[in-house]
Amino acid sequence: MPRVEVNEQACTGCGVCVDTCPTDVLRLDPQEKAFAAYPADCQGCFVCQWDCAYGAIRVVVNG
Repeated sequence: MPRVEVNEQACTGCGVCVDTCPTDVLRLDPQEKAFAAYPADCQGCFVCQWDCAYGAIRVVVNG
């Protein structure tokens, strides 16, 4: 099962990952940092990772 990892120090809270995730996995927390609110819905498509201009998102498919 794929999982989304967020580097909170690199995350700027821009929300691009939230807007581009096709399965609506990501949200912003009260500190404006991305997190996987619905991790079981991640399909491992890498769109959030590719669209993050700050390198804060990583999708791990194996491991």
